[in-house]
Amino acid sequence: MAWLPRDRAQPGQVQVAAWLAESLAIEPTRVAFARDTFGRPYLQPPLQAHDCNWSHSGEGLLVAVGEGIDLGVDLEWRRPRPRALALAERFFAAPEVQWLRAAPEDVREARFLRLWCAKEAVLKAHGQGLSFGLHRLVFVEHDETLVLHDCDAALGPAAAWTVRELAPAPGYLGAMAWRRRRE
Repeated sequence: MAWLPRDRAQPGQVQVAAWLAESLAIEPTRVAFARDTFGRPYLQPPLQAHDCNWSHSGEGLLVAVGEGIDLGVDLEWRRPRPRALALAERFFAAPEVQWLRAAPEDVREARFLRLWCAKEAVLKAHGQGLSFGLHRLVFVEHDETLVLHDCDAALGPAAAWTVRELAPAPGYLGAMAWRRRRE
């Protein structure tokens, strides 16, 4: 996984391909992506056993690669989000909304971002992204870490997922999620 300064002069996929070639010690011409029906990028041969995902926000680009897994990442620049609670009430699961409401106001937005990043990382790894529905997976905080507690059967068992919260650079929050690749 890497946090890179975002080059706005080119699409993120171009930066990601260059990073992958360097990280995997292969010729840049051997890094090729295709997209599935939901628009999710996937690696073409000879890298089809790997999964790669990226997210950009502000001036940052978060990218990760893994082998034999379904992988998703999300990156969010920390900025004021005055509608965070309203968004959560509309799109998150009820227990998560309760957790946000219970938070002191000065930490509510950070909690919202943590949830958002974790949810989006799982949904990107799953392959359908936000269109699948943020309410269809439920996170709880355990020992100051978000844990996937419950999820829609289409995501498989919650215990099959590993989710890591990230602080990849000052002013940014992120998450990375993965599970063994389902064949």
